[in-house]
Amino acid sequence: MSVEPYEGKLETALTALQSAMSLVRADIAAYPTPISGCDQQYIRLMADQTRLSNAIRSLQARPFVATPRHLEAG
Repeated sequence: MSVEPYEGKLETALTALQSAMSLVRADIAAYPTPISGCDQQYIRLMADQTRLSNAIRSLQARPFVATPRHLEAG
């Protein structure tokens, strides 16, 4: 099976998202305590972590293809 030309770009995007997730997690871990419930910067970090997690999960998911792209002789 051949690799589609766009798959390299998807891998690059996944790597960039994983790198961003590491940075956000490091920022969250280093965030000064105590954290107020209305701390907008912390809330933004948590929201960004969720967005990154969703994007990573989406790129890692394999799409369902009802039929093969190429019919195999047999």
